[in-house]
Amino acid sequence: MDSHGQVEQRVVWCVIDSGIGPLLLAATREGLVSVVFHATDAVRDRAVERLASRLGTEPVEAPGSPLLAEAIRQVAAYFAGERRDFDLLLDWSLISGFNREVLRELASGVPYGTVVGYGDLAGRVGQPGAAQAVGMAMGANPLPVVVPCHRVVESGGGIGGFGGGLETKRKLLALEGVLPEPLF
Repeated sequence: MDSHGQVEQRVVWCVIDSGIGPLLLAATREGLVSVVFHATDAVRDRAVERLASRLGTEPVEAPGSPLLAEAIRQVAAYFAGERRDFDLLLDWSLISGFNREVLRELASGVPYGTVVGYGDLAGRVGQPGAAQAVGMAMGANPLPVVVPCHRVVESGGGIGGFGGGLETKRKLLALEGVLPEPLF
């Protein structure tokens, strides 16, 4: 507790290896709050600064924290091909409004090994003309991989964009059997 009797927000983070490079995982007492691709030193430092600014407390590197243990285990199992669904507490505090609604629908309604179009996802949340806004929500996703924005594609069959880079999106879709593995 702080000096005003309020429970202090605690943010812990770590970097783990994955099939798509280093991932930064951050959690609060509420759940996993952030996943960041390509977590090299510079990317990691910017992500930790952004979390501090957005959450109002300095994140602490704590790879052994119980707040991160289950997320680490499940993400590792996903990349090992041993897990298809995540069963984690999620802290949605970094996203709100339409974006949160779209990401919650994505997390619950688009299973492993399937894809959905931007427009189709917009329709699922009652906004059939909001395909572009869905694209913006995907770009704002603070929990990629766990909230699977890589499963959102263009209606014409194109792969669409991806904040982690198109090669990362291809690898995730190949892992899930949606795309063939690259030959080399």
